[in-house]
Amino acid sequence: MTQRNRPRSADGEPVDERRGLAARVTLGRLFTPPSTEFVMIASTAVLLTLFGLVMVLSATSANPTAPFDDALKQGIFALIGLPLMLLISRLPVKFFGRIAWPALILATALQLLVFVPGIRVSSYGNTNWIKIAGFQLQPSEFLKLALVLWIAYVLLRKQARLGIWHHVFIPVVPVSILVIGTVIGGSDLGTAMVLVLAVLGCLFFSGVKLRLFILPLVLGVIVVLFYALSSENRMTRILAALNPEACDIKDECYQAVHGVWGMANGGIFGVGLGNSQEKYGWLPAAANDYIFAIVGEELGLIGSLIVLALFGTFAVGAFHIIRKTDDPFIRVATGGIVVWIVGQALINIGVVLRVFPVLGVPLPFMSQGGTALLSVLMACGVLLAFARTMPASDPSAPERGKVARVSVPSERSETK
Repeated sequence: MTQRNRPRSADGEPVDERRGLAARVTLGRLFTPPSTEFVMIASTAVLLTLFGLVMVLSATSANPTAPFDDALKQGIFALIGLPLMLLISRLPVKFFGRIAWPALILATALQLLVFVPGIRVSSYGNTNWIKIAGFQLQPSEFLKLALVLWIAYVLLRKQARLGIWHHVFIPVVPVSILVIGTVIGGSDLGTAMVLVLAVLGCLFFSGVKLRLFILPLVLGVIVVLFYALSSENRMTRILAALNPEACDIKDECYQAVHGVWGMANGGIFGVGLGNSQEKYGWLPAAANDYIFAIVGEELGLIGSLIVLALFGTFAVGAFHIIRKTDDPFIRVATGGIVVWIVGQALINIGVVLRVFPVLGVPLPFMSQGGTALLSVLMACGVLLAFARTMPASDPSAPERGKVARVSVPSERSETK
């Protein structure tokens, strides 16, 4: 076909066929079905968030003065967090590597505000909150995601030298110790342990040799023991968990015992949504750290298993990303995020079941707390961005991020 015979528009100008082809390819990618991992992570995040809103409403309805205020605040954070999750999911993977350093610096600077008088807020012996202009937030929640992205970025640049111990530890271990130290300075042992889990998760999925974990584990155990022995309150809680029969149910074991009583009272089918008795002043932090006890009491064993199944589905979707990806940054960051969220959920549930001492760790997605909800939804947005690089659920669909190559004859070959 000669230039004279090429298709023309209504005004007589020649039509560029390549431009139309690019438009068709872009439109096709827009309607490509999402990957299985994307569906698993997004659906479980939404379901757990909605489930948590219902349970927070039930747990706080016992408040005689303002029964709906706390649930309304949690709902506002959910309305912000869910669209934010979808917005983050549209960002390119390279963007998260570029913001790794700024995000860690900003999150650490925000965490340091807990040491500023007049801004810091203390609760149950912990000083890990700040209050600015009437808004209260927990900066350490943003540290979790920032630290994971930073470690993934640093280990990506050292991918070829991860067999050498000092390339693994420097600067990952010193910077992680400094960051976690800002949380320990606020006496929040539970959050510090979750951060340690996230760091170990990143190191494990980076392919670091297992023998290199010995030093971080030994250092972690020494720090936890020293930190526990330095506080009579923490030692009391630890000893109460190790010897539950010897502790006073009216003092150090009060919260733990009432959590177990709530779970036992629920039985298999529960006492019914909204019919919990423990939330009426018997169980402290019913909407926060002990929200799982309210789930067990009102919805029984079945409701508890549904929560566990949702977290299990979330973990399976994340591990599929780790298994399928060839990008070291995606693998390390996904490993750190899934160890953080699932590990924190297991710690929270273990505390309710009296397997662990009371640590003050919220249940991800479900516990009352706007900052905690925003941080996990943002982390889910990062996972969803990674999931977009996975092959689509339709085997016949082209892979994500790849444009089908279509050969377009050149004008020279078209000319007769």
